[in-house]
Amino acid sequence: MVKVAVIEDDLPTSNQLKSWIEAAKPGIHIDQWFSRDDAEAAIARENYDLVVLDIELGRERHAGVAIINAINKQHATPVLVVSAMPATIYRSIMKALDAWDYLQKATFEEADFIETFLEILRSVKDRKQHLSQNAAYKEAAKTPVADQLSMDPLRQRTPIWRGQRINLPLTAQRILAALFARRGQVVSYEDLYEVVKSGRNRDNIRKHVSTIRDAFREIDADFECIENVPMRGFRWVDDDAGRN
Repeated sequence: MVKVAVIEDDLPTSNQLKSWIEAAKPGIHIDQWFSRDDAEAAIARENYDLVVLDIELGRERHAGVAIINAINKQHATPVLVVSAMPATIYRSIMKALDAWDYLQKATFEEADFIETFLEILRSVKDRKQHLSQNAAYKEAAKTPVADQLSMDPLRQRTPIWRGQRINLPLTAQRILAALFARRGQVVSYEDLYEVVKSGRNRDNIRKHVSTIRDAFREIDADFECIENVPMRGFRWVDDDAGRN
């Protein structure tokens, strides 16, 4: 069952959002949270498919920002922000935090919300199917993907992909190790910042990932295992597990 959290401190607004979701997707499981503490506790114990979130909760003007950061560190769950804060200012801020989309209260209709909500759910469904297919490929493959890549970034040994050495600098090796260790999961930009010593910004991370891809493609022209996840980070996918 699809699980959704609605984090909104105003009860009528929360109930309205809940009713819209139920009308658009009957049978969906919806949890309603009204404070930052309760929301963060729920996020820590539940694995939601989607979170609908207000930025200002009670007296905390930017409680939603802290909640998004908590989500990104734990599950990288898609977040739809619904807030009264001006979109001209906060849309870019939410984009930088990897929120899926931003809707400003009193400026959108029910149809706009439902369309955006269902678009996110379709993306979630596609991702689950993708991961399920990858699991099937790995099960059927004669050579497990885990055996195709060998690396030890702590000892600065050159990674080996399918028996061939890959020429990568140490920072790129660490990013590669982080992605491969969490195969099938989104590794957020914030998580990747922890493995680089300098240049902790998105452009720098993207450059390192580009370097990794280029290095793999020098020995494997069909390499497509590192996937961009818009506004959120990157994911290692085992698409080519059975390509031998």
